[in-house]
Amino acid sequence: MTEITEPSFRESVDLMFNRAVALMDLSPGLEEKIRVCNSTYTVRFGVRLRGKVHTFTGYRSVHSEHMEPVKGGIRYAINVHQDEVEALSALMTYKCALVEVPFGGSKGGLRIDPRLYDEDELEQITRRFTFELVKRDLIHPSQNVPAPDMGTGEREMAWIADQYGRMNTTDINARACVTGKPLNAGGIQGRLEATGRGVQYALREFFRHSDDVAKAGLSGGLDGKRIVVQGLGKVGYHASSFLRGEDGARIVGIVEHDGALYDPAGLDVEAVHEWMSKHGGVSGYPDATYTANGASVMEEACDILIPAAMEGVINVNNAARIQAPLIIEAANGPITAGADEILREKGTLVIPDMYANAGGVTVSYFEWVKNLTRIRFGRMRRRQEEAHHLLLINELERLSEDQGLGWTLSPDFKQKYLQGAGELELVRSGLDDTMRIAYQSMREVWHSRNDVPDLRTAAYMVSIDRVAASYRAKGL
Repeated sequence: MTEITEPSFRESVDLMFNRAVALMDLSPGLEEKIRVCNSTYTVRFGVRLRGKVHTFTGYRSVHSEHMEPVKGGIRYAINVHQDEVEALSALMTYKCALVEVPFGGSKGGLRIDPRLYDEDELEQITRRFTFELVKRDLIHPSQNVPAPDMGTGEREMAWIADQYGRMNTTDINARACVTGKPLNAGGIQGRLEATGRGVQYALREFFRHSDDVAKAGLSGGLDGKRIVVQGLGKVGYHASSFLRGEDGARIVGIVEHDGALYDPAGLDVEAVHEWMSKHGGVSGYPDATYTANGASVMEEACDILIPAAMEGVINVNNAARIQAPLIIEAANGPITAGADEILREKGTLVIPDMYANAGGVTVSYFEWVKNLTRIRFGRMRRRQEEAHHLLLINELERLSEDQGLGWTLSPDFKQKYLQGAGELELVRSGLDDTMRIAYQSMREVWHSRNDVPDLRTAAYMVSIDRVAASYRAKGL
């Protein structure tokens, strides 16, 4: 095999884009318009902390405005840089197009280690960063809507929303300027778990197609499947918890920043998560085999590998040693373009990131719609549904009594059937439907053309075609 050089994250995205458009009929001009990042704003601002001024560098990149607002998270990490933010914003464009969420792609980042600052200091920094973005319309309900990402969460999104509201006191849609907020600040039920839940729904849909499962060298369903999870953060924790608790999968390995845990009989995800919350890592956890070289556990025998943390964790240095026949990318860009070639050559099936981790932006879309309509999902229909179901239950029981049939409906069935759908149920239903349809759209391209080698290429082709259609409708 010829030697493969390792591309950067930005180069990986471009290489995968180029591989897809080579199979499509796009004019060179339109192809270039879709590929390039429209704009990137770099800001350097000062905040007085601990008696002196600290200068911070932040970014907000807009990849495509074929639909507006544009959407994408803001991450807090010390290694954030412009190329990374632009690559992530491109992935957001393709991701939104694939799952048919009406947003363009954007991404933001602040070069900071949030662990070095207390809560009050982080609030000051976040509000100052927000101020710089808001005054340039890089945070706006109808133009640019951020969300949480690595190093940020509900707390930071609440600060951003409040800062925007202070600067735009008459904007009735102010809460829609950002998603991923706490419930009491305009958030939506199911958003915190959304990306992990989306990974679960993606795997469920994959395992509904026996011929696809066979391509991965697997059989049956998720029950009993051995899973290794890299990164037990928000995404990895929820995905592994749902897959273990609801689908019967075994989480045999958990890889973290300070090492990894392995147990072929299956790990107690909740117990590991609680240990990490108290101790900051997996080191010292008593009920599994601990390995200081955590990355090596990704190379253990398993059925499914879920990289759920950083980009580039599967690269040309370790791809050949990965034994999992199926990888689902819960993080953004965890497999480099070089590693992707190696995995494809050895027959590993990859469910790509732009599909697999789209649960977050899908539920963010639901939250944005909720904020614009200013009404909780299910509020108008839930009790009407319950009353409608009750009519049927009463009639069935009346018929049984009149005809002397002697049967009754079980209390458990009645309770479940009579319960109308609230916000959480509707959010999960909408996410499930989105993940099913998106998988089927890229699967159709994958199976209908002999020149489409994998799901990633198919996903790019579906997304690029939809973005191109939007640009053509604008007259380009």
